[in-house]
Parts: sequence; C-alpha cells; structure tokens
Amino acid sequence: MQRASETPAPGEAGATGSERESAESAADFGFERVPRGDKKAKVRGVFDSVAPRYDLMNDVLSGGLHRLWKRFTIAKTGLRPGQSALDVAAGSGDLSIGLARRVGRTGRVFVTDINAKMLAEGRDRILDAGHAGNVDYVLADAESLPFADASFHCVTIGFGLRNVTDKDKALDSLFRVLKPGGRLLVLEFSKAHLGPFAPLYELYSMQVLPRLGELLANDSASYRYLAESIRRHPDQDTLKAMMERSGFERCEYFNLTAGIVALHVGFRL
Repeated sequence: MQRASETPAPGEAGATGSERESAESAADFGFERVPRGDKKAKVRGVFDSVAPRYDLMNDVLSGGLHRLWKRFTIAKTGLRPGQSALDVAAGSGDLSIGLARRVGRTGRVFVTDINAKMLAEGRDRILDAGHAGNVDYVLADAESLPFADASFHCVTIGFGLRNVTDKDKALDSLFRVLKPGGRLLVLEFSKAHLGPFAPLYELYSMQVLPRLGELLANDSASYRYLAESIRRHPDQDTLKAMMERSGFERCEYFNLTAGIVALHVGFRL
C-alpha cells in the first residue's frame, strides 16, 4: 500500500518494477527529482547560501507575519518552567528563544539543525536574546535525532519538515524522543485557501519571491527552491494522517493566514 505522503512522480502510474524502484530511490528537490542520497547536500547548499540574510528575508517575504505564526506556536507548547524542550531545524532560533522563555532558567532547551551555518546563526541570536547556560546546540538530522527515548516535554519544528528527505522517518524520530504526555508542534507552509486571490499568491511565490531573493540576497535559485518545496509538501490532512501513522494522538491543525501556513499539534500518550 502506498503511503499517503508519497506522491507518484510524473509517469509513475503503471510503471514497471524497475521504473518504480528508480522513483523510490529519488526525492523531490523543489520540482526537480534527485537521487535520495543527494537531497540533504542540496538542501544544505540552499541554507548555506541564505543563512546570512535569513531573518531579513523572512521579514520581507512574509511581511513580518512569520513572527505572529511563531508566537502562536509557542503559545500552544504547554511548556512550564523547569521542563525540557527540543527545537528541530531551528534555523535562526525564533522558536528556540520562545521555548527558552517558557522553560526558564531551571529548564533546558536543545537546539538542532542539520546545517552548521544556520545553527551558528541561531546560536548568535539566542545568545543576543540573553539565553545561555541552559541552551545546548547540536548538529543533527531530524531523521535520526541523537537523543534518548522520552527526553522532552515538547518538540517543535518550524519550516523545516518540508526540507526533510524522509518525512515519515523524521516523524518517527520526533515521536521517539518525546516523553509520554509530550507534544509535537509542526509549523509549516501548507495548502492555502485563498479563493479568488489564489492566482496572486501563485504569482507572488513562484515569480516575485525568486526575484526578491535575487535583489536582496543575490540568490534567486535558493528562493525558487523554497517556493517549489512548498508545492511539494503534504497538505494539512495528509500531514495529520502521517503524524497519526507515526503514533501521535489527538492530532489537530490550525490554519494560519488562510492556510498559507498551518500548525499541526500531536501528542505522545
């Protein structure tokens, strides 16, 4: 049976055994199909390129809305002082800072990213925000997190899951490191419900966004990939089903800004 998260590649329906095997050994990199083993290096290259201007570009491209989306996410963590939290694919550390504020000096936050440059950017911002001593930084892959089972009260991953090669494997890893009663929060671009404004959003994301990337960061290719990766990411109900398949319960999602972004929440019970 095919997993709901697996979208057949063009021409895959009715493919021969060798063609199916070839498709399964490939992964989406935006609209491009690349060998699965190459995707992580390609994604790493994108974020190596965008890291120095990541925060500026987030503000410009979202009109500052990303800050509201992240604030809503932190409000849903349920964290209390003294607890432990993990921020996966932490990027420049916005969610990490919110987690650190929630758990306080007596709690602990682990910040991870697969990209060393992004992890360094996040560390600098978190330190500048005044959080030190109870925040640890780990270069880590979401698909194989290097933490013991049942380590955290809460795990977040913001705008990172769509870049993962094997999303089911990553969700299994996220489930494993949660304590019983803990929750996962996945903040990610999703299936927008914009009605008559949908063509404008399509124009902005596929045409304007790469041009802004060229103007502000001298990098149109990376921002074209980011726009394409949104189109390849599972929609709200598909991702909810994937979380349930990994063992999460009481799963729900919240559409933000007409579903341009969705926050998925699931518990390990």
